Amino acid sequence: MIDKIKDFASHFFVTGDPLIYGADVSIGLSMVAILFALTYFKKWGWLWREWLTTVDHKKIGIMYIIASLLMLFRGGVDALLMRAQIALPNVHFLQSQHYNEIFTTHGTIMILFMAMPLMFGLFNIAVPLQIGARDVAYPFLNAFSFWMFFVGAMLFNLSFVIGGSPDAGWLAYPPLSELSGSPGVGENFYIWGIQLSGVGSLASGINFIVTILKMRAKGMKLMQMPLFSWSVFASCIMIVIAFPVLTVTLALLFIDRFAGGHFFTMLQGGNPMMYVNLIWMWGHPEVYIVVLPAFGVFSEVVSVFSKKKIFGYKSMVFSLMLISILSYFTWVHHFFTMGASANVNAFFAITTMAIAIPTGVKVFNWLFTMFRGRIRIEQPMLWTLAFIPTFLIGGATGVMLAVAPADYQYHNSYFLIAHFHQVLIGGVVFGYLAGLYYWWPKMFGFKLNVKLGLWAFWLWNIGFYVCFMPQYALGFMGMTRRVYTYGWDMGWGPLNLISSIGAVLMGIGFIFQVWQILYSIKYGERDTTGDPWDAHTLEWTIPSPAPEYNFAIEPVVKEQDDFLRMKKEGIKPMTKESDIKPIHMPRNSGIPFIMSWFWFIAGFGFTFGWTWMIVVGLVGVAGSMFARSFTKKLDYYIPVEEIKETEAKFGRLV
Repeated sequence: MIDKIKDFASHFFVTGDPLIYGADVSIGLSMVAILFALTYFKKWGWLWREWLTTVDHKKIGIMYIIASLLMLFRGGVDALLMRAQIALPNVHFLQSQHYNEIFTTHGTIMILFMAMPLMFGLFNIAVPLQIGARDVAYPFLNAFSFWMFFVGAMLFNLSFVIGGSPDAGWLAYPPLSELSGSPGVGENFYIWGIQLSGVGSLASGINFIVTILKMRAKGMKLMQMPLFSWSVFASCIMIVIAFPVLTVTLALLFIDRFAGGHFFTMLQGGNPMMYVNLIWMWGHPEVYIVVLPAFGVFSEVVSVFSKKKIFGYKSMVFSLMLISILSYFTWVHHFFTMGASANVNAFFAITTMAIAIPTGVKVFNWLFTMFRGRIRIEQPMLWTLAFIPTFLIGGATGVMLAVAPADYQYHNSYFLIAHFHQVLIGGVVFGYLAGLYYWWPKMFGFKLNVKLGLWAFWLWNIGFYVCFMPQYALGFMGMTRRVYTYGWDMGWGPLNLISSIGAVLMGIGFIFQVWQILYSIKYGERDTTGDPWDAHTLEWTIPSPAPEYNFAIEPVVKEQDDFLRMKKEGIKPMTKESDIKPIHMPRNSGIPFIMSWFWFIAGFGFTFGWTWMIVVGLVGVAGSMFARSFTKKLDYYIPVEEIKETEAKFGRLV
C-alpha cells in the first residue's frame, strides 16, 4: 500500500528540481500566511461578502488587476530564469526539460493570464463609468467571467508543482503537443486552463458589447463615446469572433490526446498545418485584441494631459474598427516559410503591410493632439510618451517581417522575438500601465507616489531597450528562438549577457512598482475632488473611489467629452437632493464563485482522465445553474437616505 502511494506521489507531484522544491515551500508558506491573516483578523466574512460574492464591476475590475499583477510576477520570473540560462554560453543553470517548460509557461501566462485580465480589469473599471452606466449589462455573468478566468489560471499554474508543466511552446504546435511528443499531463493542463479562462473571456466580450450598445447615458450617441470605450467595443467584437476558434482548436487537440482522434497527427491521416492555421486565426487577432484597448488608453491620456480634445476623433474611430476587420486577414504571415504558394504569401504580405496604415494614423493623431497643447508630464503621460518610439520600432520591424521573401531570414529567429516583445511590452504593457496610473485614483481614492514611479519608469524603459535591442542583432547573427544553450564559437555571448542585464533591470522596475503601491496606500496623495487630472469624461464627474451606484443621478450627455463642456459652462458635478430616487442594483451572489470552482474540479478531472472527478465537477456545475434558475432575490434598491448620506460625505449634495 505504501509503495503504491509513493509511486502515485512520484508521478503526481513534480520532483527532482531544487527550483520546484523552493516553489513548493514558498507556495505553502504563502497559503499558510494568508489563512492565518484571514483567521487572526477575522476577515473571512468580509472576504465572502465584499469580494468573493460581489457583482460590482469596480471590485471585479480590481480583482482582475490584482490577479494580472501576480501573473506578471510569475511570467517575469520565468523570463529571468530563461535569460539566466542563456546569458552566457554553455550554462547549465536549468535542465533542458525545465527550460522548455518555462518558455512555454512564460508565453502562455503573459498573453492569456497577464495581458488579458489586466485588459478586462481596465474594461470593468472605466467603461461603465465612461458611458454613464451604473453597472455592466450582465453583472452575474461578469462575476462568472472573472472566476472562470481565475480558476483557469490556477489550473494552468498548478502544473508547475503537480503533474508537470506543458513543454510544447505557448501555442502547442503538433506533433510536440500530441501524445507522442508530450505523453504527460502538462499539455492537458495547458488545454483546460486556457479553455476555462477562455469561457470567461468570451462572456466578457459579449457583456461589454451589450453594455456599450444598450447602456450609454441619455444623449450619448456612438460617435460621442470616449475613445477608450470605442477601443473596448472593437476589441470585444474580435473576442466574440476569435475565441470560439481557440475553443474548437484546443477541443480538437484534446480529442487527439484523450480519444485518439488524429485530427493533427500526420501518420494517421491528420494535418498539423490545419492546427497551425486554426491557432493563428485566433492568435493574430489576439494581438490586436490586447493592443487596441491600449490605444484607447493613450487616446484618453494624450487628450487630457495636452488639455485638448483628441485630434481627428472620427479617423481614430474608423481606424480602430478597420484594424478589427483587417486583423482577420493577416494570420498566415506567421508561417510564410511553411510551404504556402507565392500567391497566398503575397496576399497576406500585402494585408499585413496594410494594417500598419490605420495604426500609423493613430500615432499621427496623438502627435497632432500634443502639437501646441499645454502638455503636463504626469505618470500616465510618461508611459504614453515612452510608448510612441517603442511602438514605432516594433511596427517598422513588423513591416520587415511582412516581406515574405525576407521572412525566410527572420523566421523563428531572435529578430522575431525582439519584434514581438517590442510590440507587446512597448504597446500593451506600457499602455495598460498608463491606464493603471490614470484610473488608480478613481479605483482607490489616491494617487501613486511620483518619485517611486519615476524610478520604476526609467528602470522599465532602460531595461527594455537594453534587453531587446541586442536581440535584433542576435537574430541577424543566426540565433533561433527556443535555444537552450550554445557554444562560445557562435559569438552570441556578449549580446545575450547585455540582454539578460536588461531583463534584470525591468524586474527591478517591477519591484519599484510594488513598493510604490504599498507606500502610496499609506502616504499617497488623496483625491478629494474626484477629478485629479482635470479630465474630460464622465468617470471624473463622480467621487473617488466611485460609490457603489456610480451615479446618484443618471447623467445626460450633450457632446463628446461632455465633462469638458460642463467645465467651460461653469457647471459643477453636484447632486440635487430633490432629484435623488431609489437606485436599482443587482444583488451579490456566491454562485459564480462556486460554479467556477466546480468547473475547476471538472477541468482537473479531464487533465488526469479521472472520470469520477469529471462527473463531480459537471454535476456541481449543473447544480449551480439549477440553483441560479430558482433564485428569486436577484436585485434590491438603495434607499434615498443612504444615497444622500453617501453624497453628503463626498460634499456633493446640494
